[in-house]
Parts: sequence; structure tokens; C-alpha cells
Amino acid sequence: MSKKHPIISVVGSSGAGTSTVKNTFDQIFRREGIKAVSIEGDAFHRFNRADMKAELENRYRAGDQGFSHFSFEANELGELERVFRDYGETGKGKTRHYVHDDIEAERYGTAPGHFTDWADFEGGSDLLFYEGLHGCVVNDAVDLAGLADLKIGVVPVINLEWIQKIHRDRAQRGYSTEAVTDVILRRMHSYVNCIVPQFSQTDINFQRVPVVDTSNPFIARWIPTPDESLVVIRFKNPRGIDFPYLTSMISGSWMSRANSIVIPGNKQDLAMQLILTPLIERLVREAKRA
Repeated sequence: MSKKHPIISVVGSSGAGTSTVKNTFDQIFRREGIKAVSIEGDAFHRFNRADMKAELENRYRAGDQGFSHFSFEANELGELERVFRDYGETGKGKTRHYVHDDIEAERYGTAPGHFTDWADFEGGSDLLFYEGLHGCVVNDAVDLAGLADLKIGVVPVINLEWIQKIHRDRAQRGYSTEAVTDVILRRMHSYVNCIVPQFSQTDINFQRVPVVDTSNPFIARWIPTPDESLVVIRFKNPRGIDFPYLTSMISGSWMSRANSIVIPGNKQDLAMQLILTPLIERLVREAKRA
């Protein structure tokens, strides 16, 4: 952790909804006049698209059916830790972009499935914002959670997460349901061992729970809407959280445990604004005093 150069890490798996949460953070940054530099988890994959395909084929032939982008060894976690540490110490660092499609290719001037060159962060930032798969990993090689000052988990219940991934990958990437299902199965071992443990490291988890039938996510015709959902917000350390204020400001909310509040799904953005804005302001205020 760094008082002078704070780091916010938002963690969630593919289809969890971290991009939506990032939009809320961006709103807070703009409204409060906070200059954030952002890095994407995809930028720290070890392989480009073609090399990843070849690596998968090699591992299948060797009997490894569980290798995926979720796996620690498929990512440059040591490099990500270095970026976290460098930023915390100096407020400087480098990142790159993984180009997913033709739209991003036009923006970055790099072919889809490849990485841009590493480039320095813009100077004068107030904080570093990470969004991706591995921002709170703690294992024998790295301790990313220990370098982040505010850690957020985005964790829909698993069937909803699968529904969101299936619909996204079919609509945006042209995959069939069967192809997405194969990816989900291949990633399951790493999901359990690499992704899930990070949600014990986070300071706050936002977990969306549908209140409609999602018992067979592989045939769901649409994604449950926020109006058809609840969100459970769990605080690792509830000290200093004004729960009476939150429940009075968020209609339909209630406390399910001493460290957890349940809200209507369509109130998630409001809840995040109320909860995160003072935490971010405090990080920036303390950074300026350091």
C-alpha cells in the first residue's frame, strides 16, 4: 500500500460485470476532479491470441485440460506486481493494451489479438485504477492484494455470471453457445483456485443475485435485468461504514448481516456512488498530505 500514490483494484472474472463497475468509477473520477491512470488485466496476459491458441493445443496434447487465461501461468503477474509496486513508490509506471477487435485496432493501430507497445503512464495522476482478473492475487510468487489500497470484488452468482458471459461472447465475439460452454468448462479449475480466493482479499464485494429462474444458464434467452435482481454488498471491515445512512438513502435495502447490506439491483450504481466516493476522496486527500 502507498499513502502517496494509492491503487484501486477491481477484480472479477469474464462476464462478471467489471466493465460496468469501471464506468461508475469513471463517473466518480470526473465528478470529483480526480486524475486516474487505468490499466487493464488483459494487458498482462502472457500470450497474444495466436500464441495462446498454440499453447492451449500443446497443453491439451500433454494432458492439461485446465489451462486458460484464468491460470496464473498464462499471465505476467510478476510484471503486474512490478507495476503496482513502482506506482506505489513513484507514481510512475508502464502499461500496454490487448487489442480485442477491429474497433480497438483502429484506435490503437495494432492488429486484433496483439498487444500495443509498452508506454509510460501520463504524469500527475492522483491514483492508479486496475480492472481485470488477477488484481488481488496472493500466492507464493506475488502479493498484489498487499499493494492495493482499495480492493473491490464484482461477483455475480455463478449462473448469472455464465449467462452474462454466454450472451456477451455470442453478441460481441460471434461464438456459439457450445464454444462458450467449452471455455467455461476449461476455466473451471483455475476459476476455483485462481479467481475465487481473491474475493477473500477484497475490501468490498458486490454480488448480484437474480430473483428469476437461472437454473439452466445455457439456455437462458436473456440476461436477468437489474430490476430482476438483488445486490449483496459485503464489507470486509465494516468499521466506519454508516449503514443507517445507506439504508435510509437506498430505498428497499436492508442489513442481512453485520457487515452486509442487500439492495435492489437497480440501485447498484447509487450504492456504489454513496459507498465509494468518500473512500476515494479519503485516499486522494491522504495522498496529497503524504
